[in-house]
Amino acid sequence: MTRQFRGIGVSPGVAWGPALVIRWDFPEVPDRTVRVDQVENEMRRLREAVDYVVSHLRELGERVLQRAGPEESRIFDAQILMAEDEDFLASVETLIRNNQLSAETAYEFKALELRALWSGAARLRERLADLHAIQMRMIHCLMGGGTEAEVWSVPADEQVIIVAHELSPGLTVQLDREHVVGLISEEGTRTSHAAILAHSLGIPAVMGAAGVLAGIPNGTVLLLDGQSGTILLDPTEDEMEQARVQLSRRHKLELQLEAVVGEPAVTPSGRAITLMGNVDLPEEIETANRHGAEGVGLLRTEFLLTGRARLPTEDEQTDYFRRVARAFPRKPIIIRSFDLGGDKFPAAFKAPVEANPFLGWRSIRVCLDEPAVFRPQVRAVLRAALGHDIQLMLPLVTTVQEVRDAIDIMAEEAKALKEAGIRAAESVPVGVMIETPAAVIMADRLAEVSAFFSVGTNDLTQYTMAVDRGNARLANRFNPHDPSVVRQLHQVLEVGRGAGLPVSVCGEMASEPLSAVLLIGLGYERLSVSPPALPLVKWVVRTIPEDAARQAASAALGAADAAEVSAVLREAVGQHIDLRLLDPQSALPGRGRAATLPPGKTNVQ
Repeated sequence: MTRQFRGIGVSPGVAWGPALVIRWDFPEVPDRTVRVDQVENEMRRLREAVDYVVSHLRELGERVLQRAGPEESRIFDAQILMAEDEDFLASVETLIRNNQLSAETAYEFKALELRALWSGAARLRERLADLHAIQMRMIHCLMGGGTEAEVWSVPADEQVIIVAHELSPGLTVQLDREHVVGLISEEGTRTSHAAILAHSLGIPAVMGAAGVLAGIPNGTVLLLDGQSGTILLDPTEDEMEQARVQLSRRHKLELQLEAVVGEPAVTPSGRAITLMGNVDLPEEIETANRHGAEGVGLLRTEFLLTGRARLPTEDEQTDYFRRVARAFPRKPIIIRSFDLGGDKFPAAFKAPVEANPFLGWRSIRVCLDEPAVFRPQVRAVLRAALGHDIQLMLPLVTTVQEVRDAIDIMAEEAKALKEAGIRAAESVPVGVMIETPAAVIMADRLAEVSAFFSVGTNDLTQYTMAVDRGNARLANRFNPHDPSVVRQLHQVLEVGRGAGLPVSVCGEMASEPLSAVLLIGLGYERLSVSPPALPLVKWVVRTIPEDAARQAASAALGAADAAEVSAVLREAVGQHIDLRLLDPQSALPGRGRAATLPPGKTNVQ
């Protein structure tokens, strides 16, 4: 039997306890017909089931509102819209009426059709789990079954780790945090709704762990690391002791990190490094602020579309941008325009299915082609910028004309606001995300029309290496330490400096300690970091001498492959820091408390 599984760590923390395997799937639906005089009754049963499911979803939304927050509760608003979709329900009713089918038989038939359609569309796969959960609720209700939380129970005196094929938001929010200490599923990603809720509720979770349902017998003791995505079965006392040592080591590091939060981000020789925060969701504003972020280097706006049936209004966007700006007075707020496309088209936006969406209609291309999406956002940016240092950043730029067109739109909207008597800034700085080799090659010309550069290392690595960063089979080939990426980072900085532009990095490299040392060695002085990583990156900045970083960066520019770059960085950093503290495979605490994990007793951290 396999003793270890690996998935995607979606909610940090370490948990230890027996597995509770949950199997809640579609019931076997018989092909049942009814008499003509029973058709209306079946139609009524369908609508009653919708009312029941919607009522239950509203209750879950209220529970999430109390336990997590308003943004997370919108997940259930999206599910309610799915359950009440009149086009879909009308198609079920037509099937009942024309074929005299029972409500559950007709519903299952149309549900299978819709799931097959959504499974083939890359942009809808993230929402497939929500669709799956709604349809399962409906069929269970029509057949007299219970909700997902009614098909399992946790012993009152035990703490368990849930193992399932897929975790729905509805199941996740109903978990008792005192008794459910960890979550594992075969399906799911970092951006799935269940993952977002697990993170908000502070439950360590690993998703995308293939084979766990068949490979983990019920009751098996598990050691789960929600940071690295590892799951160990039946850990030995030596392995538990190793986990305790790792946790103790990490706890000592966290004490050091707490001490530097209020200190400036300066190298040992006194060079100042500006550390800003990446903000994906509203709840990260407070975390970034608490950890000393010097503004927001990347304000992602896609959450404004998540789980919504309509596009956000200009006023809604304005209010949100002002909220962020007020949290960082006199600090820059860099707002990225909607980065739609690839795998990120929301339900509120109608877009064609593409064979290769990451090379298709996405990011700045969508914004420029869809005035109804882009212009209200530009107006919101201008309105919020009055009295605040707000800037606009354009994602996935590949041509100079894209920047010029965006600037022209901003000028037109500024004029329209002024004519309408609406108070707003006359303009804001417009910068470019450098995310493609095309943008690197054309950086000198882009600098002529841009106010700043910010390197998005995730997409830059993907497009440079021709590797889909979401493809697990190619995961070992997706490496931002590849010399081809390092050289482009150096080239962009040199061009930006020569043009007098601020140049920053806002991709994951800025949040990873070894990579941050590389960036500082290359000469970068502005990094935008995920809020939880800010203290660690600041500690590394204050600890590693600049000479060591520069020598490592110089060697990296001349390296032959990514392994050589990583080795150079580890050697340089390892002379000043215990590398085990930076190892992402180590067991890491998720809430800043040290775990004890004594033998024979379940614990979680």
